Amino acid sequence: MFDFEKQLPALSKQTVLCIGDLMLDNFVYGDVLRISPEAPAPVIAVRREDVIVGGAGNVARNVASLGAKCIFVGVIGNDAAGKTLKSAFAASKGRITPHLVVDPSRPTTRKLRFVSEHHSTHLLRADWELARPVDGAVEAALIKHALAALPRADAVVISDYAKGALTKRVLRAVIGRAKKLGVPVVVDPKGMDFSIYRGATIVTPNRKELADATRHSTETRKDLAAAAGALAKTVGSKAVLVTLSEDGMLLHTRNAAAVHVPAYSVKVRDVSGAGDTVAAVLAVMLAMDADFESAMRAANAAASVVVGKSGTATVSAAELRACILPAATLAPAEKIVFDWKEIDEKLADWRRQDLRIGFTNGVFDLVHPGHIKVLAQSRARCDRLVVGLNGDASVRRLKGKSRPIQSEHARAEVLAAMAAVDLVVVFEQDTPLELIRRVRPTVLVKGGDYSRDQVVGRDVVEAQGGEVIVVDLVPGFSTTRIVERSRTRKPRGR
Repeated sequence: MFDFEKQLPALSKQTVLCIGDLMLDNFVYGDVLRISPEAPAPVIAVRREDVIVGGAGNVARNVASLGAKCIFVGVIGNDAAGKTLKSAFAASKGRITPHLVVDPSRPTTRKLRFVSEHHSTHLLRADWELARPVDGAVEAALIKHALAALPRADAVVISDYAKGALTKRVLRAVIGRAKKLGVPVVVDPKGMDFSIYRGATIVTPNRKELADATRHSTETRKDLAAAAGALAKTVGSKAVLVTLSEDGMLLHTRNAAAVHVPAYSVKVRDVSGAGDTVAAVLAVMLAMDADFESAMRAANAAASVVVGKSGTATVSAAELRACILPAATLAPAEKIVFDWKEIDEKLADWRRQDLRIGFTNGVFDLVHPGHIKVLAQSRARCDRLVVGLNGDASVRRLKGKSRPIQSEHARAEVLAAMAAVDLVVVFEQDTPLELIRRVRPTVLVKGGDYSRDQVVGRDVVEAQGGEVIVVDLVPGFSTTRIVERSRTRKPRGR
């Protein structure tokens, strides 16, 4: 089986070509508190709005968030939404190289969703789109960009939302050339006729798509396996991965029994874009020569991460690792946050419940009784405790090249396993000041090796009416001293 932890550093060396239907996702979040006096319709009090690259573009975002590079080929209209997508790709810090073909005859596909933030419920969606095949000139431009990029790609994702970018000619050109080059092709399909994807390495229909395409029953696991086998023959693919929402995933491969994996037990907030994440993770894993089952298990873990987030979300390599590796069972994955965007909703929910939010921070390299006391006393002064954890790069700058002894993943897992800790947020800065401004805690707690005036973030917290508390340390316990003693201690003679 694929050794994910050993191969994790290789993620950044992979390049994935993604081609498909690009769209702009808008999410308007708020609370529904009344019915409009003008009509029997709910009124949403808007709290915030997110504008995100969606559709096939979300596959590219997921590839980039995993640390790999993505070459993206797609179509936009000559409009404001298209310009927004161009700007969003430009802000990807070089992780995504876009080749966007402008089609002035169609609008950029855009989806606007209104979401009740308190209940995580979609109230309404409005679409701007023209779902018809692109014309010959646009088709030729897409093929040109894709074929030019293919020699640099380690895997290909075809993300079909049936908006018209992926014509039969485009599919035949891309899949055919990839097959000649020995590059694996992942297809996230749409429609009834899957024969258009013939030659793909793996296709990823959901249960309904599989039933519609094969006209087979998909009620039982045996039915699913039979339908997946029939689809594999139609497409000529090596594998079929069926996504089953809360029932997990089922993998069919040639000359082997079907493999089913259950879904992770997580609180589902939003399923938007989960299929994009599955396709991206499969592609990156196959680019690293992973076997199909290992790739499926990684994709299943990644899906569990993104459905626990709001909107069209992505998964990072750190989040994926925390789900996949056995050590991650020490603590619930949802208590560990690497992407700060994910803390806003949780904090907003705590504030709506009028809960007192506390904050403390540190390296926590070797957890000792002094740490336990600080964490316990911090939690005793609040309803929810957020712990800021220095990332590995930050620790090296502060403590030297020999530190940390344990990785940020291991340290986060140990902290999150503690009952006193409600959330662990990793930060890469030398101080937690920026994170404190983001969290806006009611209580800021620090160990007694600092005076109150030295506590980073004191002015921020006190300016907002919060309080700063310094707790006494347990004498004789210091990670630095423990490390020094272990290095200088002479081994006992035998």
